[in-house]
Amino acid sequence: MVTLQDILYKVGIRSVHGSLNIEINDVQVDSRKVDKGSLFIAVKGTSADGHQFIEQVLEKGATAVACEILPKQLKEGVAYVEVGDSATAAGLIAHNFYGQPSEKLKLVGVTGTNGKTTIATVLFKLFTELGHQCGLISTVQNQVGRTVIPSTHTTPDAISLNKLLKQMADAQCTHVFMETSSHAIHQHRIAGLRYSGGIFSNITHDHLDYHQTFDAYIRVKKSFFDSLPSSAFAISNADDKRGTVMLQNTSAKKYFYSLKTLADFKGRILENNITGLAMDVNGQEVHFRLIGEFNAYNLLAVYGAAVCLGEEKQEVLRCLSVLSGAEGRFDYITSKNEKIIGIVDYAHTPDALLNVLATIQKLRKGDEQVITVVGCGGDRDKTKRPIMAEVACQHSNRVILTSDNPRSEDPAQILKDMEAGLNVSTKRKSISIVDRKEAIKTAINFSKRDDIVLIAGKGHEKYQEIRGVKYPFDDKEVLKEVFEMLGK
Repeated sequence: MVTLQDILYKVGIRSVHGSLNIEINDVQVDSRKVDKGSLFIAVKGTSADGHQFIEQVLEKGATAVACEILPKQLKEGVAYVEVGDSATAAGLIAHNFYGQPSEKLKLVGVTGTNGKTTIATVLFKLFTELGHQCGLISTVQNQVGRTVIPSTHTTPDAISLNKLLKQMADAQCTHVFMETSSHAIHQHRIAGLRYSGGIFSNITHDHLDYHQTFDAYIRVKKSFFDSLPSSAFAISNADDKRGTVMLQNTSAKKYFYSLKTLADFKGRILENNITGLAMDVNGQEVHFRLIGEFNAYNLLAVYGAAVCLGEEKQEVLRCLSVLSGAEGRFDYITSKNEKIIGIVDYAHTPDALLNVLATIQKLRKGDEQVITVVGCGGDRDKTKRPIMAEVACQHSNRVILTSDNPRSEDPAQILKDMEAGLNVSTKRKSISIVDRKEAIKTAINFSKRDDIVLIAGKGHEKYQEIRGVKYPFDDKEVLKEVFEMLGK
């Protein structure tokens, strides 16, 4: 039996009304999931305030409520816990309710704008290959050992997250690799978790719809490293201009990786082509299946984390050399007849798109065209739309601007926002087609033997969200279908 008192460890309590010695069957932040014997934590979210649903959850049988503002009328037989910050309390309470699962695991968080999914996924694959039972929490999917659990957020809410970590601990996982998004850090979804290590990839223009300013975005990322314990390690990208700043106040042991300067984990690209990367890593020559400079950084981060977790360097490099990356990250197929290379990539920020296109330019052997299909998501940072179009046009021979996930916005207006970033010469390279499948088909129609077609923005996603409805859509499957249809 779990009592309310048992699960309030470390929670900043202002007042208690009612008995703490009552049984709690589950904890919830979503009023729709509350049942008899639940503790409901009223969190002020971005779209709704949990305090509005207190009356409703009590009718459904909740026996306890944690909140920042007490209701005017307190119901007899219900325990009310007034807390300073509900979001932080939710993380701590969930961690306590599920038996503090992160204490039983080596939990490694990966944060940054680009590369999080690849780093977390490759770490998961590497440690599985090294013989460990592992967990993965990522944008693409969550995994407990070999069991795949679909993913809905980069980092789940505090309750779902701790429930998942408990599943991993119960399944005898020893290591868990987790994408730790800026939203999750800011919303205290990771409150109470004990990390064994943290990795910083890079920071560029993203999520300003949420964080408002770039400085605020940086501070949120940095706060993750500030909170790491002295027993943990912190690894940062020395080549990112904010790489050193990220670790300046951390208590964790500091390490850096780099392609350009002296670092603990130093890499040098020897060869970069469609078959992969040849690199010198700390004086050892290795061939990897992953492609591009951005993946060279990802591989160094993975290598560094594995060494910090006590793995043998030679064995780590041997295993890394045979691993593939995450689905929808520089995922390519070659057409049967005309050998056109179609690349599907999740690049949905200007910097990520630039990285992918720069890699493609380095892969070109002659006068192959680079044709890019790209869109921008609706209900998200609008300031990056003109920049995305400009980047695509500057580094491609032809560009088709199209829909990504327009969500509640008018797709045509999103395209107009993108077109605003183009001058007369770049505009000549581009056309706008709202229908994404039609845009992909047009790109393949434009292509000739050995050309490279990049389909950017959605990567692993298996849907397209239009006016709040999710329709089945998979860029890679559409690409295969179009290759077949056009006999390419």
